[in-house]
Amino acid sequence: MANDTQGDAEIDVAELAGHHTGNPQRLESRLFMQLLVFDCAPDLDPSGVVDRIASPLAERDCQAVIYEDVNDPRGVAVLTWSEDPGHFVTTVRPALQTVGAGLLPRRDFAMFGRTYATGYESDLRFWLLERPVQTALNEDWPWAVWYPLRRIGAFNRLEGREQASILKEHGTIGRAYGEQDLAHDIRLACHGLDASDNEFVIGLIGKDLHPLSHVVQRMRKTRQTAEFMEKMGPFFIGHAARRLG
Repeated sequence: MANDTQGDAEIDVAELAGHHTGNPQRLESRLFMQLLVFDCAPDLDPSGVVDRIASPLAERDCQAVIYEDVNDPRGVAVLTWSEDPGHFVTTVRPALQTVGAGLLPRRDFAMFGRTYATGYESDLRFWLLERPVQTALNEDWPWAVWYPLRRIGAFNRLEGREQASILKEHGTIGRAYGEQDLAHDIRLACHGLDASDNEFVIGLIGKDLHPLSHVVQRMRKTRQTAEFMEKMGPFFIGHAARRLG
C-alpha cells in the first residue's frame, strides 16, 4: 500500500492571484476589519456619543468609521481595521473602554473578518489592503449595510468549476452595481473568527441607501443565495457620522 503523504504536504497560507492571467502574485498580508455595534445606556446622551468614541480612537491614531444606527435612535457602530489582528486588542479595545459603561455591546451584531484573494485580482495588494479602506472612508458614500452569511455544506462539495460558475454570477452582478456607482462591496472571510460559525462578512457601501437594498434583493435570485445560503444576517444599517483616516 502506498504511503499517504497528503498530511505532510506543505501548507501555504499566503494570498495568491493572477495564475489564470499570467500575472502570478503572492501576498502574505491581509486586512482584518471589525464592526462593533453598541446601544447607548439610558443615562448616556446619544447626541454626544460619537465624539466620545472618536476622541480616544483619534488619540491612538486608529483609523475608523463611526456609524449611527438607522434602526435604533440610541445605536452606534464602530468599524476599525488593521493588518495586525492584535490591533483590536491593544488599541481598539482600550480606546473603547475609556468611553465607560455607557456603551452596551450588541453582541449578536459583532462582525470580524479578513480580506482574501479570489485569484483574479489584477493588483493583489491594492484589492486586499487599500481598496477596502478607500471604500470605507469615501466621504461620498455615507451609507452602509453590514451582514454575515453562511452557506450550507453542500456548496463545498460541488466540483470546482460549478462553484466558480455560481460565484461568477454573484460577482457579475456586484461589479455592475459598482461600475454605476450604486453599491461598492467589502468582502471578508471569517471562518472560525466569530461565535456564530459564519463564513463571510459583507459590507455594502454607497451614496444612497436604496441601491444597497436593491443589490441584496437582486442577489436573492442567484443560485448561490437561492440554493446554497443557510443564513444571512443580522443586518446592520448605518450612516457614517465620523471618519478617522
